[in-house]
Amino acid sequence: MAFTSTSQTDWTRSDIYHNSFLIPPNNALTAALKLSEKHGLPPYAVSEAQGKFLNLLAQSIQARRMLEIGTLGGYSTIWLANALPEDGELLTCEISKDFAMIAQINIDNAGLTDKVKIIVGPAITTLSNIKSNASFDLAFIDADKQSNVEYFIQAKRLVRKGGVIIVDNVVRNGRVADPDQSDSNIDGVRKLLEYIGDDPTIEATTLGTVGEKGYDGFLYAINKPNIS
Repeated sequence: MAFTSTSQTDWTRSDIYHNSFLIPPNNALTAALKLSEKHGLPPYAVSEAQGKFLNLLAQSIQARRMLEIGTLGGYSTIWLANALPEDGELLTCEISKDFAMIAQINIDNAGLTDKVKIIVGPAITTLSNIKSNASFDLAFIDADKQSNVEYFIQAKRLVRKGGVIIVDNVVRNGRVADPDQSDSNIDGVRKLLEYIGDDPTIEATTLGTVGEKGYDGFLYAINKPNIS
């Protein structure tokens, strides 16, 4: 069955329609978006549907320890942390002190202070200082795309065998696959794909998405278990 092309208006309407049935209102998440906007944070947070997907994914693998690279205002952080058990924890890395301050307010407002720790500074430095036996169940990478490979290498080191690594914004309106397109973000995604393609210890796929945030997609990777 063929489908006619659609527009951003159609994608946004579809998200709103489906979300109205599947995602109950959450005051803390709504407040997090409003506070982030009020303080001029860039509108780079995941969509509501994408946040719910991250939450469901974390629940489905019964994640107890999670790693996030790129906190921004804490919107995706809250979605992920809401999936944790009582003794679960989420470590999130943010380079901007100002963004981290807003994120902390949002996380506190969501009642997640005891589950979430924000570390301010360059994520590569933060991650390099974490011991390899940390055994995170899931890592979510949503930071500067130029450093995708470096972030992924660190996430692979820290995520347990069989654990999941998600990388956001890897389709970029289809421009990553267009040889006539090039910028630092596109090239960062291409380098990541090349790296994973040459790594036999990773199983991965890319899923394109459309919705209120436009046409993009995420990479879903598994740190393959050792096979004896």
